[in-house]
Amino acid sequence: MSEKATLTYDGKSYEYPVIVGTENERAIDIAQLRAQTGMITLDDGYSNTGSCVSNITFIDGEQGILRYRGYPIEQLAEHSTFIETAYLIIFGELPTEKQLAEFRNLLVEHMFIHEAMRHHFEGFPASAPPMAILSAMINTMGCFDPLLTQPEDPARFLEASARLISRVRTIAAAAYKKSVGDPIIYPRFDLSYTANFLHMLFCKPNRICRPDPAVERAMDQIFILHADHEQNCSTSTVRMVGSSQANLYASVAAGVCALWGPLHGGANVAVIEMLENIHQSGETIPNFMTKIKDKKAHARLMGFGHRVYKNYDPRAKFIKQSCDAVLSKLGIKDPLLDIALQLEEIAVKDPYFVERKLYPNVDFYSGIIMRAVGIPMNMFTVLFAIGRLPGWIANWREVHLSPQARIYRPRQVYNGPTVRQYVPIGARA
Repeated sequence: MSEKATLTYDGKSYEYPVIVGTENERAIDIAQLRAQTGMITLDDGYSNTGSCVSNITFIDGEQGILRYRGYPIEQLAEHSTFIETAYLIIFGELPTEKQLAEFRNLLVEHMFIHEAMRHHFEGFPASAPPMAILSAMINTMGCFDPLLTQPEDPARFLEASARLISRVRTIAAAAYKKSVGDPIIYPRFDLSYTANFLHMLFCKPNRICRPDPAVERAMDQIFILHADHEQNCSTSTVRMVGSSQANLYASVAAGVCALWGPLHGGANVAVIEMLENIHQSGETIPNFMTKIKDKKAHARLMGFGHRVYKNYDPRAKFIKQSCDAVLSKLGIKDPLLDIALQLEEIAVKDPYFVERKLYPNVDFYSGIIMRAVGIPMNMFTVLFAIGRLPGWIANWREVHLSPQARIYRPRQVYNGPTVRQYVPIGARA
């Protein structure tokens, strides 16, 4: 017999079904609440509201668990690649050799943006934020792309996904080149997905370069670890926009805008800004960490702890390994990186931080890696968007394939003025 939850109000009782997920998560289905009681629930910020039933990503913040389609993030980070993980997230299963080869071929085939789109970059000022360019150009790409997505057709959706995943890195690299006044670099057919992005980002027409394997692997791992993260702000935005039957490009462009907000995609930027402030002030690390413990000091330790994870961020272990490998391989000497390592050393041993589970998270290490590689801070969130794209695509498709698909339309509790009568402008006080 299915579980029920009982709500009692004003002497009346109402029963609502309890939905149990495959990982034993429980949710009260209140779809009929307003129709039966005339009331709605109020959950400011949706922190306790399940907005959908999804098969894509599972998070247990208390236990420090993250799984894509059932696969632990630890296994994917160690053994998989970003492209294989992207296929898994979008289509639900790890690809066979044939499927992966087909997907890679599509990525190569569609790596070039329409040549006319190159002229669109000229319309942006040099100071334009790369995230603004990325969002605008993804929408523009939808105008040039005759293959509008059909989520119910796996073959056509595979090609549509490949077009978007492949070209987003071309757009992102072009946005960076535009910001520094360098010529846009074309992608190459002989490089992997991540190596190609780094090639377009850092090479010049008169200087061919190939990224260091340790850097390539670290960046690929960053993409894997950011590929999806349940119903965060940007993913929920993609689902919200997609529920209106907006196409994939428009929905993903909206996701980029949501990710652009500093409270969502700007965490690794905040880490570097914190390190710069410490360095410029000349403050000692022990003194800074003492201030963190003092609430009256209003100091913040960025890149430690996580809103969802009340345990060690499962992504942080592997991104730290990549961070150590990159710093060692490149022989980086950077005072900010030295400060970061000192902060980490204190935090993982100090009982104050350990008891509060303020461990370094994925944003702490990813910011350090990207700075070491030479990626400017205004591109940090762009790389986050490239990594998150498979999750956005999968969630958009899930919305469109749902038999219960309907436009998202939250309610509200109105707290403004009650009814008022219009007053002509001459009679207003």
